[in-house]
Amino acid sequence: MYYVYVIYSRLIDKYYVGSTSNLIQRLLEHNQGVYAGSFTKRSTDWEYFLVLTCVDSIHARKVEAHIKKMRNRRYIENLHKYESMREDLVRRYV
Repeated sequence: MYYVYVIYSRLIDKYYVGSTSNLIQRLLEHNQGVYAGSFTKRSTDWEYFLVLTCVDSIHARKVEAHIKKMRNRRYIENLHKYESMREDLVRRYV
C-alpha cells in the first residue's frame, strides 16, 4: 500500500506533499533532516496534516503530482476539510 501525505510545520508555517509506502519512517526522516538540501530540512517539527491511501506507487505519484500542481495552500486545507474532495481526487487517478 502507498500513501500520499501532506505534512505541516508550525515553525515555518508551510506544507509539504510527498508519497511513501512507510509513513512512520518517512516522517522520522523528514524531522531528522535525512534529505540533504530538501525543503523539509528547514524544520524539525513536521507532523502529518493529511494522508491519502493509494493502491500502488504509480497511483500515489499521480495524486501527489496533482496536489503539487495546484500549488495552493487553500486547496490543501480544503482537501483536509472535505472528505468528498479527497475521495474524488483518489478515485480520479485509479
